[in-house]
Amino acid sequence: MSRRVFVVGAGVAGLAAAVEAQRRGARVVLHEAASHAGGRCRSFFDAKLGVTLDNGNHLLLSGNHSTMAYLRAIGAAETLIGPTQPEYPFFDVTSGDAWTIRMSSGRLPRWILDADARVPGTQPADYLPILPLFFAKPGRTIAESVRRTDRVWNLLARPLLRPMLNADPSEASAELAAGLLRETVAQGGQACRPLVARSGLSHAFVEPALRLLQYGGADIRLGSRVAGIGVSGTDSRERVSSLAFEGAAEPVALGPDDGVVLAVPPGAARRVVPGLSAPQASRAIITVHFAADAPTGFPPLTCIVNGMSDWIFAADGRLSVTLACADAWLSTPHEELARLTWLETAKAVRMPAVPMPPWQVVVEEHATFAAVPAQEGLRPATRTRWHNFTLAGDWTATGLPATIEGAIRSGQKAADALLNPSMER
Repeated sequence: MSRRVFVVGAGVAGLAAAVEAQRRGARVVLHEAASHAGGRCRSFFDAKLGVTLDNGNHLLLSGNHSTMAYLRAIGAAETLIGPTQPEYPFFDVTSGDAWTIRMSSGRLPRWILDADARVPGTQPADYLPILPLFFAKPGRTIAESVRRTDRVWNLLARPLLRPMLNADPSEASAELAAGLLRETVAQGGQACRPLVARSGLSHAFVEPALRLLQYGGADIRLGSRVAGIGVSGTDSRERVSSLAFEGAAEPVALGPDDGVVLAVPPGAARRVVPGLSAPQASRAIITVHFAADAPTGFPPLTCIVNGMSDWIFAADGRLSVTLACADAWLSTPHEELARLTWLETAKAVRMPAVPMPPWQVVVEEHATFAAVPAQEGLRPATRTRWHNFTLAGDWTATGLPATIEGAIRSGQKAADALLNPSMER
């Protein structure tokens, strides 16, 4: 009989763990507290607009190798779309200026030598002071590592880093920024092509994974919230021996070869595992969806500078706007949020500000852990004190901020730690 792996949590990290465990021959039992899978990376039907929306805008990069491997494994490699070249359109709300960064394909950043490819009004030497950020030391913020107030910083580095870390550079971890930059920018333009889910997050990341798991015989239990763990054994070989679920008459007993991947948010993980070190602070993301078609030729992604917004995503019949590190906007009435956001969006897409199209506001109050040095130090490793119990989630120690790439990588690593004999303690 093959080994069982219990995956608790069906967000992207849990799905990645389940897919990897099943690929390695394990019998997967997948538990999810909600009535749906996907966690913070999913789609839903919005009755107000009458369309399917993503719960938030997620930008992928072509250099996200764990994500690409996951999509290939679940048969969804063609669900991401983006430009064939690493291009980033920008719009400055204050000045009304628009420009496009066109990165060169190879690792050498030849694009900064081209006046038509770099930030307008800058010179190649202006980019050199950003280099120390690639080698940032732990415990420092981006602002402490790169003291800049020029056009390269204000019109390129800050507008990109802020939404990617979901934290302002004044407080964001330079170490996390360095990890992100080394895996993308340092690898050259072909690792930096922006990609988005063509038909929604669930269509790309969730539904194909569930179909694959079901086809492989996985037992998928939605509406099953973990309540605690039972532990047995000696100090040298202590193991998790049972899992308790809310509403269940008895805990689920684990066999001697069974393993567990806990892939739930950090707050839930702390409740299940007493004494667990995990990030405690979070940052919000707000997404405002407008039922409006972008003008012909408007790019699928635009970076916003000097505005309340950070990204504009354009899809068929919809403009979706991201407000990163949005805690300051949580108390703002949704109608006011939509109005203010539309004023910027209309200016960027060259559309009339009045009338405002139908809208919907989606708030993720605890969208990501706070990517600040103090919280980075609380992120736990994949392995735990119990040899058959691992952790997954974008909040674990992936070396990346809270991204889809980090979540998927954590799930793959958690399953690998359970099932790879060479990694046994």
